[in-house]
Amino acid sequence: MELWNTTWENSFILIGIIQDSKYPGLLCATISFLYLVAVINNGLLILLITMDKRLHVPMYFFLSQLSLMDLLFTTVISPKTVVDYLSGNNIISFSGCGIQMFLELTVGSSEDILLAFMSYDRYVAIRHPLKYTVFMRPKVCWSMVATSWLVGFINSLVYTIYTMHLPFCKNREIRHLFCEIPSLLKLACVDITKYQLMVYTMGVVLTLIPLSAILASYTLVLIAVFQMPSKQGKQKALLTCSSHLTVVVLYYGNVVLIYVLPSAYHSPQRDNIFSVFYTIVTPALNPLIYSLRNKDVLGALKNLLGKGPLVPKL
Repeated sequence: MELWNTTWENSFILIGIIQDSKYPGLLCATISFLYLVAVINNGLLILLITMDKRLHVPMYFFLSQLSLMDLLFTTVISPKTVVDYLSGNNIISFSGCGIQMFLELTVGSSEDILLAFMSYDRYVAIRHPLKYTVFMRPKVCWSMVATSWLVGFINSLVYTIYTMHLPFCKNREIRHLFCEIPSLLKLACVDITKYQLMVYTMGVVLTLIPLSAILASYTLVLIAVFQMPSKQGKQKALLTCSSHLTVVVLYYGNVVLIYVLPSAYHSPQRDNIFSVFYTIVTPALNPLIYSLRNKDVLGALKNLLGKGPLVPKL
């Protein structure tokens, strides 16, 4: 099979979920709506947490970082998907493909780690409330966020550089919503068996380690919650934890289906659907999950709309 030079002038053709849909116009409108919801909700949540001093605590600090990651995540994918359909041109340049892959991997890997740190925050708050301000002081919180971004950056840089230096065939069609490693590897014209095994293994490791930490944290948290004498305190703790667990299930559920399941269980159509959920649907839902039943966030929103002071009275 003929090879083509992987220079910056070459390009790929994205055959995503819209192109394979029976109702592409409706699907495009849905993606546009979800992207708008994600931008408004995540942007508003970041604004509220930044402006209201009552939300300047570790839990909401991590939540603002999660909103930032979700906002970046969906922005890397959604606008191009919609523009490609409207313009009738679903070509992505070689450099654009590499950049999209790098950004998607960076934000996705960083969110994996951040969700684990968020579960640790809830563990400390419930299991060690008297030492919470010591264990979760600002320097520690910033270090956790920096670690999340650093791990995501290094992981993404290594995989992107190696993948984009592979020789690809003349068939330039990527049957996926965006440039993602498993879909791009199908176009490689060399034996990539060992690399595919490494990608799969590292995907499992980078998914299961944070997920295991989350499950361990919440196992200890639930034990502590059910031992609480106060019914009100128990309900408040369960409410806070349930929001985070819902986000974890939505995010990791799709990630596991894409990166952990063996290739025999995959198909382009199925992978596209899962990708839409964790890159477009989940970023739109996360702020709603955290804020709809959260009195602190709803109170900050009322204050922002002029119904109360943003800074608590002394």
